Amino acid sequence: MTAGVGGSNAGAELAQIANRSVIAKAITTEERLARVERARHLMAERRVDVLMLTPGSSLYYFTGLRWGSSERLTAALLHRSGEVQYICPAFEIGSLLDAAPLSGDVRGWQEHEDPYELVAQMLPGGATFSNKLALDELAPFFVAEGLRERLPHAQIVNAVSVTRECRMRKSEAELALLGIAKGMTLEVQQRAARILRPGITATEVRAFIQDAHVRIGGGGSTFCLVYFAQATAYPHGIAGEQSLKEGDMVLIDTGCDVQGYKSDITRSYVFGTPSARQRDVWELEKSAQAAAFAAAQPGVACEEVDRAARRVLEKAGFGPGYAVPGLPHRTGHGIGLDLHEWTYLVEGNKTPLEAGMCFSNEPMICIYGEFGVRLEDHFYMSETGPVWFTQPAFSCEAPFAGA
Repeated sequence: MTAGVGGSNAGAELAQIANRSVIAKAITTEERLARVERARHLMAERRVDVLMLTPGSSLYYFTGLRWGSSERLTAALLHRSGEVQYICPAFEIGSLLDAAPLSGDVRGWQEHEDPYELVAQMLPGGATFSNKLALDELAPFFVAEGLRERLPHAQIVNAVSVTRECRMRKSEAELALLGIAKGMTLEVQQRAARILRPGITATEVRAFIQDAHVRIGGGGSTFCLVYFAQATAYPHGIAGEQSLKEGDMVLIDTGCDVQGYKSDITRSYVFGTPSARQRDVWELEKSAQAAAFAAAQPGVACEEVDRAARRVLEKAGFGPGYAVPGLPHRTGHGIGLDLHEWTYLVEGNKTPLEAGMCFSNEPMICIYGEFGVRLEDHFYMSETGPVWFTQPAFSCEAPFAGA
């Protein structure tokens, strides 16, 4: 029997969980102001006059404002001068002032008014504004259209050239929050493995993981994938309920959120005694993950990390490239306030690795009709090399040993 898998129950495991969120320290206003200052320098380099942030992760990153997206325009305008302005429905002004840690001038528009006319009034030159306005890459299409109609002379560009450069390298405070989130999810993964029994359904396991993420302080699961047997061969599974059987490969991929910062950890293991085939593929996956980690050195292009993992797999007869049986997706993604964000460990990405960058490391092996193995942990780049946030899986027979 795989060590650490089975032998317990949901009630017993939940009762032992302590809330870890109490150690999380919030991002300070001083740090947010430093982020705005960094954005100003980048805006000057790119000749951007105004950065417009709609509800989402970049708005939260710079201002600390969490706001739901809707058909009613709410946004922050960061001016190259350093001025911060907000626009929102007039009836929301009080709520916005209460929710935004970063202060700024707030302008409201009434329900019968066109909010984009108000945006134009907030820009130098009004409707004749003809310089660059960098719009949040996640802004809805209707926002871009509204701006184009009311600012016909403006150069509306993608804000990603500013936001990506600011967010790609995490501060010590961000690394700390990411580390707490990932530690939470690794413990939840360990406890989820212990509740497995013959006949348990994927739905039951997901429910336990949700409850465990709440109890540990992660606010519940931001997502949760639970697959057994042949379904594990598909990166995001297949439809339909599944029940666990002896000898099944298990794949659980889940995460939580600590003050906006995400975790995302996958574990694969066998319920019962691994077959020689399962053991060999599991060990190969671990070797590919280790090769990617070793290749992630300062100054190395992101694509080289992906290539390092694929070389291990291709030498064993998998692939080549994205061919299955093998690895059908990139080796890793950036992570922070978004589950998947810049930059990516993928062929063609020549971005050099730098201190503060954070990545998943998950060179999955997919064998359709049999099973799949994905071991996903995250690392961050220090000045001297990669550092794991969480202890990688130990062995096929004892995946959680030492964690």
